Amino acid sequence: MDEKEIIVCRCEEVTLSELELTAATYNCSARELKLRTRAGMGFCGGRTCRTMIEAFGIDKREKNRNQVTLKYQAPVRPVPFGKLGGKTP
Repeated sequence: MDEKEIIVCRCEEVTLSELELTAATYNCSARELKLRTRAGMGFCGGRTCRTMIEAFGIDKREKNRNQVTLKYQAPVRPVPFGKLGGKTP
């Protein structure tokens, strides 16, 4: 496997080369990379790739180290009403 084809965000299948190209084209911070490539916006909500995207945004683009870190959200899963205290048929 070529180093550039390493998948950084498994949920959205965003590769290292996509992040590098986007960062170089738009001079992106980590947050802008997330918005432009959807890295960190998949099913896991950035729980697996958030730190890599943040590091990429800081190290590769040499942006301000005081930038706000990316947030992540817990995965959304359907919950039956019975588990919420309702009656089940």
